[in-house]
Amino acid sequence: MDFKKEYERWLESDVVDEETKAELRALSENPAEIEGRFSRLLDFGTAGLRGIMCAGLFGMNVYTVRYATQGLADLIKNSHEPGKDGVAISYDSRNNSPLFAREAAGVLAANGIHVYFFESLRPTPELSFALRETDSIAGINITASHNPKEYNGYKVYWADGAQLPPEHAAQVADSMRRSDIFDDVKTMDFAQAQEAGFITILGTEMDEKYLARVLEQSACPAVQDVPDFKLIYTPLHGTGYQLVPEILKRLGARNIITVPEQMVIDGNFPTVTSPNPDNIKTFALAVELAKAHDANLIIGTDPDGDRCGAVVRNGDDFIMLTGNQLGVLLLDYLITAKKEAGSLPDNAAAVKSIVSTPMANTICEQNGVTMVEVLTGFKFIGEKIKEWESNGAHTFLFGFEESNGYLSGTYARDKDAVVAAMLICEMACYYAAKGLTLYQVLQEMYAKYGFFKEEVISIQFEGFDASDKMAAVMKELRNSPPGEIGFPIKKIRDYDTGIITDVETGNTEPTGLPTSNMLFYELTGGSKAIVRPSGTEPKVKLYLMAQAESQDRCDLALETIKAALLQIVKA
Repeated sequence: MDFKKEYERWLESDVVDEETKAELRALSENPAEIEGRFSRLLDFGTAGLRGIMCAGLFGMNVYTVRYATQGLADLIKNSHEPGKDGVAISYDSRNNSPLFAREAAGVLAANGIHVYFFESLRPTPELSFALRETDSIAGINITASHNPKEYNGYKVYWADGAQLPPEHAAQVADSMRRSDIFDDVKTMDFAQAQEAGFITILGTEMDEKYLARVLEQSACPAVQDVPDFKLIYTPLHGTGYQLVPEILKRLGARNIITVPEQMVIDGNFPTVTSPNPDNIKTFALAVELAKAHDANLIIGTDPDGDRCGAVVRNGDDFIMLTGNQLGVLLLDYLITAKKEAGSLPDNAAAVKSIVSTPMANTICEQNGVTMVEVLTGFKFIGEKIKEWESNGAHTFLFGFEESNGYLSGTYARDKDAVVAAMLICEMACYYAAKGLTLYQVLQEMYAKYGFFKEEVISIQFEGFDASDKMAAVMKELRNSPPGEIGFPIKKIRDYDTGIITDVETGNTEPTGLPTSNMLFYELTGGSKAIVRPSGTEPKVKLYLMAQAESQDRCDLALETIKAALLQIVKA
């Protein structure tokens, strides 16, 4: 692609607005920036689009959103989903999210496709629920999840409520490559589309249906047993600000204290460096409030309401739970509570990503529950739900990813921070009634199931060529595989080739999962190390998983693996 010619074309186009042109003119003396923005298109993958908001082909802006939506419209017009019609659209609290959502609706309307449009910002899982409730063929959510404020994104869902499958994402990307970003994109003003009957507004009636299904996932009415239980909640300036407090009240929680500064909807996220609920620094204001009110628990949700984090009390200290720790706590609680209530199905099954803690496998094994592992991406958990609903092989109990994504129930096909917040509150009250904190319960679980410890390290890459740098890291690991990562390597699973290699014997076998750019190292002693480029951010992620017969040995194993892997990838 001739980036200079493309840059000039944007400046001369009648389609491009004057504000965008002014932004581009300011780059006239910066050829490197122009090349970065116009040498290639922002990638459309199974996670849709995600990037920094700026003018150009490689930025999130009105024109790339329209372009992607035209590609989706082409896919829809060539698809056959009996009884499915229309597209549901929602958006989060980020800057430009309402604008991008309206632009997407206008493109769909211009293509003759009906739109179900949420009246205001809503959590991502409600979009997953609503598109199935409206019998839509697809859904769009404008969000960049927990990314910093400079980012926005464009998530696409299909008729089953899960994110777009790879083959459909490839068709959208191909349609975009074959068409022109200006000449081949149909558009219509949002108000005109609404007046023409192409847009139906969704409001509180959909909220009520969604909340009713979330509440059905309650496993035990334990909240009623501890009326003095105090909970701090923060939506981190995002979409959870209404529905999370509401579901907690309907559950029976009486003492919900919200962080006032973070109940304000603001796409600049002024009180945090990054609105990610897996970082204790994000909860600084919440911890102060918890100390002032002598609270028992802190819960936080990310801007689009699909990830949930928790900070638990241990004496006078407040301790951040990892996504893995929260996942195994919820899994064990659901099994325990449902067994007590006699409601655990004989064919119950849980699903987790392969980069999530193996402690979950042990919990399921010892409780007679099937554990199924899938690739990273909640759409793969959604696929298992769909498969089991079709063949009856299992009843879905719980699904989770180490990155603070959780789901109980089949009403949605994506991670849901609303149901997670409800179950965390319920779980904490269940154990509080027995005189235990969640921190104490976790220690008891380690004593019962074994000691496990995990850590995720993200190696950030800068610049418009970040993806090339990430590809080089993976290529080097494949071309020169290590012999050990702190401990001797037993097997290497290369999910790109789909082959598992036994290092000692040289024997191979298939991974049994779809292809993915991931290297998974099984180490002696049961520990594991994984290297995977992020699909949504310019990062290579290192997943470290240690297990041992004692806490000290587990800690030592993790540090050994960490030091070795960082040296290997030269981070």
